Amino acid sequence: MELYVIHYTAMESCAAARERLCDPVHEVSAHYLIDGAGRVEALVPEDRRAWHAGAGSWGGRGDVNSRSIGVELDNDGRSPFPEPQIAALVALLAEGLGRHGLGPEAVIGHSDMAPGRKVDPGPLFPWAALARAGVSIWPEGGTVLPDLDPDRVRRDLGAFGYPVDVPFETLLAAFRLRFRPGHAGPLDGRDAGLAAELARRWPVDGAARGA
Repeated sequence: MELYVIHYTAMESCAAARERLCDPVHEVSAHYLIDGAGRVEALVPEDRRAWHAGAGSWGGRGDVNSRSIGVELDNDGRSPFPEPQIAALVALLAEGLGRHGLGPEAVIGHSDMAPGRKVDPGPLFPWAALARAGVSIWPEGGTVLPDLDPDRVRRDLGAFGYPVDVPFETLLAAFRLRFRPGHAGPLDGRDAGLAAELARRWPVDGAARGA
């Protein structure tokens, strides 16, 4: 496995999500489901392909289902994620990343790999808290670049892993959903600086780049 993909269920209850994820008629599944109290259910063995990612790509490669582990969080998409749920997710990721020999950059959101098609785990998901726990990444964000070249930002986001075969506005929105939630408007220097930092510190090929 190469990636962990984080989702929210967007259903009325965890039981309803479980029923759907376990019903082959719906053609959707995930390896793990975590409820609001932090209970983790293993639904699909990790060595089996789950149908959680769908169309999209990461790092220039498609068929994300075949190379990722899907984690569904019981959440309606509008509410904060409970602390016990995030604590359970952190524990799951810490164990799994270590076992698979993956770095924290291997944890992405559904919206990252499917810009414009998916928005989960959404603007309320605590990416920075996961980064502090060592199971995701969060840029320092101190650089504001005057060069507002969309092509350069597209290349930088592609180097981090984002799909680049989408309209720039769609790509920018997906990037902001994770790294600048709530921000809108035209491309600005902080966007450009964050994109450059992502490409420099966490290139998808793992090769170190110059500062």
